Parts: sequence; structure tokens; C-alpha cells
Amino acid sequence: MIQYSDLYEYIIQSGEVKKNRTGIDTISVFGYQMRFNLNHGFPLLTTKYVNFEAVKKELLWFLRGETNINTLGCKIWDEWADENGELGPIYGKSWRDFGGCKQSGTKGIDQIKNVIESIKKTPNSRRHIVTAWNPIEIDNMALPPCHAMFQFYVSNNKFLNCQLYQRSADFALGVPFNIASYALLTHIIANECNLKPNMFIHTLGDAHIYKNHLEGLKAQMSRFPFDLPSININNKPWDKLKTSDISLVNYKYHPKIKFDVAV
Repeated sequence: MIQYSDLYEYIIQSGEVKKNRTGIDTISVFGYQMRFNLNHGFPLLTTKYVNFEAVKKELLWFLRGETNINTLGCKIWDEWADENGELGPIYGKSWRDFGGCKQSGTKGIDQIKNVIESIKKTPNSRRHIVTAWNPIEIDNMALPPCHAMFQFYVSNNKFLNCQLYQRSADFALGVPFNIASYALLTHIIANECNLKPNMFIHTLGDAHIYKNHLEGLKAQMSRFPFDLPSININNKPWDKLKTSDISLVNYKYHPKIKFDVAV
């Protein structure tokens, strides 16, 4: 994916060194946008292996409204969970029960159901938005949302586009995963709304490379990318999908590169 390597070059050439809460300095830029045409293949990085099984598990976990790692099925959130596996009111809670409170019995807003209904009934609306950024709950979250808000846009009454705003973007580990996750989400919502997935636009706030990732990234950027894979999703309602209903076709990739997570 040329856009990913272009972002690497931009960060290396234009970024500034910044200290941050993790104790590992980053090279950082602010404000960047990538555009992926989903008709040209599924945008899963090929210059290193990306664990698409984990992408599927996490996204469907979000869509179920869950926030406990014991129902996730992979280890990508383990570093942030408490002793009971709980992460607080992170993405799944905001997506499916924004503002809800179990203690008081208050039911929140199901943003996913609402946005699907909105796309179907009023496709030209400018309000097809889902937000994970809930200021009231930030301090109760194990990790504030990095991918904070996304918006859908219907074009020509048959194509679905998605734009994500990501406030914090870890180039080596997070960004490839996030691209794949929101491309997959666009496919799922498009299928549900009888539309064709079209563009995924990825807008980044603080896009950064951790200094302990530089060596691995140099090796990765020397690799020639393979053709993008395609994706198949079984024809089922969005809230009935399982990981086995989603499959990649012709995913050819270079070997995995180990990058340590900055917690």
C-alpha cells in the first residue's frame, strides 16, 4: 500500500520528537489523510503479516457492545484490562449503549442500529455519525478511544463511504490494524444497507512512530508489496455475523515483524 509508505516518509522527514505518557519518545506529525478505494482490493498490509483473525474478533466484539477481554478471543487488549478482564466503557459500550448506566437502569443510545436505520431511510443525511469519544466516561476507560469518530456517506444512491477520525495513530502497530478494521466495518454496513463499499478515508490527528519501532520499520519499508487480497462476507444480518462468516482471499504477505506495544 503506497499510501502507508508515503505516511512513513512524511513522519520521518517532517515529524518532531515528542515525549509522551508511555516513556518511549515518538516522531510525530499532526494532521494527515489517506484514502483507500475498496474496489481496488481489501487494504490489508502485505509488507508484514497482519493478524486478520484478531481484526475480525475485535470488530465483532465492538459491534456486540462488549468490553471484557474474556469474550474477545485474542490478547490485543490484555495489557489494559483489570483483574476481572474489564476495560470500562470503551468502544463497544459507546457504539451500542452511549450514555447508558446499568446501576440506574438508564438505557443509552444504540449508535450502530441508529446509523444503519439512518443510512437506509435518509441516505443523503449528513448525520451518519458514530462517536466513541464520551467526555463524561473518559476517566473510567482503560484507554481513551484512539479511533474516536466515524461518518458514513452514501454516493449515487449505491455506494457507501466511511471516514474515520483517529486522534492518536501508532504507525507501526495500530494504523495497519485500524485500516483493516474500518475497511471491514464499511463492508459490513454496506452489505446490511444493500450498498456497495466504496472509499475508506482515514484522517489522523497525532500520527507517530515510536523510536523503538524504527529498526523494524526500516526493514519493512524495504519490502516490495504484494497485490491486495479480497474479502468475502456471508450474507447474514450484521448482528449475526461470526468470524467464520468473514474470509480473506489471496492474502500474500511478507513475514511478521515484532513491534513492542507502548502501554
